[in-house]
Amino acid sequence: MASVDLTLEWNNEQTVKDITPELIAKLEELLQFAGELEGVSEGEVALSFVNDEAIQELNKHYRNMDKITDVLSFAMSENGEDELEIHYEEAEAGEENVGDSDSFIEPLGDIVISVPRAIAQAEDYGHSFERELGFLFVHGFLHLIGYDHQSEEQEKAMFAKQESILQRAGLTR
Repeated sequence: MASVDLTLEWNNEQTVKDITPELIAKLEELLQFAGELEGVSEGEVALSFVNDEAIQELNKHYRNMDKITDVLSFAMSENGEDELEIHYEEAEAGEENVGDSDSFIEPLGDIVISVPRAIAQAEDYGHSFERELGFLFVHGFLHLIGYDHQSEEQEKAMFAKQESILQRAGLTR
């Protein structure tokens, strides 16, 4: 299998639950497993942990739904009518890169997770917070790379992939 070089950048904008280094390491592991399964060999995923109020505001602003949700995904590859198309140019041989000495990593998109929703759903489903957070993160990642669940068939396929990735990482119910 090809090498996977997916990067997770994250920030914590909530105070309900401590986001530990171990939890981030598990999410990074899930990202690698999902990338391998889906043939996504490189890219960057930005993850934000927020409270219910923040995710409700984002849901209202971007989806015109004034309600709390558990996870939102904003894919960089989707270009709607009102979105700007961004082109990245690689430096030609012999040219110096401007800015970082590191090579540019293509952003796949942003995932936003409501930590209070993840806590409540973990309790409702009778499994750990880590499993619920992993489920929401993988769900968001699959949306970033083009999966959807508008039909029952799509939903079954997407949820089967999520379960496979979670099982591989040891995040069982």
